Amino acid sequence: MTSPAEHHREVAGDFTRRVDGATDWDAPAPVEGWTARDVVGHLVEWFPAFLESGTGIRLDAGPSVADDPAAAWHTHVAAVQQLLDDPAYADRVLSNPHIGDVPLPEAVDRFYTADVFMHTWDLARATGQDETLDAETCAQMLAGMEPMDEMLRASGQYGARVPVPDDADVQTRLIAFIGRDPKWRAS
Repeated sequence: MTSPAEHHREVAGDFTRRVDGATDWDAPAPVEGWTARDVVGHLVEWFPAFLESGTGIRLDAGPSVADDPAAAWHTHVAAVQQLLDDPAYADRVLSNPHIGDVPLPEAVDRFYTADVFMHTWDLARATGQDETLDAETCAQMLAGMEPMDEMLRASGQYGARVPVPDDADVQTRLIAFIGRDPKWRAS
């Protein structure tokens, strides 16, 4: 089994390749009302607050996403990876009223790295890059999320499930499950 640090390195590396390949940060993204810049902004902005409120750990802030989304992402992803690679944090716990006490590496993997994975598709689609996601990870995520369908929809963090054929590939089913139209293209 891959460690949370190694999993993050792989998933964030895939997202970073899309960041580095982006040429139009104002391109519309599959999330209603978002641009490619907003996809990066979402990841760079929500996680530091979640981490600090649950652990007291403050990540170093980089440039603003408004000014330089690529530099903001590179600073952020390096800080998260450093946190996961540092043995001093291996036994830390993240406390949150919604999820309880979770070992920090597991919390990063379950909530943040998973979010990076799903938003890789958004950024790739927005910027016209390869949107292929790891099929095994798609299958694992879908299997873990489907039993929580009602709760996830109620959280407001996922749109309505988009209908797809029963024989659709696992990536298409995951993307549809999280409320994205797998056929979405920037107009």
